[in-house]
Amino acid sequence: MDLILWRHADAEDGSPDMARSLTEKGQKQAAQMARWLRGHLPKGTRILVSPATRAQQTALALTEEFHTVREIAPGASYASVLEAAGWPDAKGAVLVVGHQPTLGHVAALLLSGAPAEWAMKKGAIYWLTNRARGDQSEVVLKAALSPELA
Repeated sequence: MDLILWRHADAEDGSPDMARSLTEKGQKQAAQMARWLRGHLPKGTRILVSPATRAQQTALALTEEFHTVREIAPGASYASVLEAAGWPDAKGAVLVVGHQPTLGHVAALLLSGAPAEWAMKKGAIYWLTNRARGDQSEVVLKAALSPELA
């Protein structure tokens, strides 16, 4: 299974938190990463998006075909993100468009074995894969990319 974690792009400050929109910079970040993802995502990738406006707008830079999942809203636990994605048993690839610090916690847990405060730039991705090795599995980092490098 491939799990792609995409942090929403730069958003306006303010409240209510769920209604914060992308800034002009955020729109550019989302477009840059979406362009890169279009060229690399496997066909049939399932896309799960937080209901927060900034996450929805980030995903819309890529496609209109996604599922809004309340369980990955701001403040979600790493466990709820992994459960929503079906990690590690889902088939194919899953792209999760969500928030910090949750996405950093997910990446830290999968790559180091413990949730930790891993930073993730706005609009960036971590692309992880779960590979079976006999009776064991290992998590491999396939890509870590910021919008500026996409």
